[in-house]
Amino acid sequence: MSSTPQHRSSHDAAVPSDVTDLLLWRLAYDVAAAHQPDESGRCPNLLCNHQPAPCEALTNAERAMALASGGTDAAARQPHSQQQPMQRSTAAPAQPGQDTGTERRATRQAA
Repeated sequence: MSSTPQHRSSHDAAVPSDVTDLLLWRLAYDVAAAHQPDESGRCPNLLCNHQPAPCEALTNAERAMALASGGTDAAARQPHSQQQPMQRSTAAPAQPGQDTGTERRATRQAA
């Protein structure tokens, strides 16, 4: 293991209040940030070899962020074209699904 600490963009991001799995959300955030499309609409990450966006890594990261925020697997699997497009910026990646988890929490509390 490296003794040099690494700075991850997820550590500067505001974590949404509905996140139930912080580790998964932070990992997915960092992957999504690394795979944001460039101006030509391609993934600039070396692992993706400039393939058209969204690359598989970005799609999976968005799905993981939705699941970490209490989203359902079905909501996380909606086609990328129906999700909020993620723009390359210093801001947090867009949250797919926008599920607040309120209904699920209410169901859990009632049980």
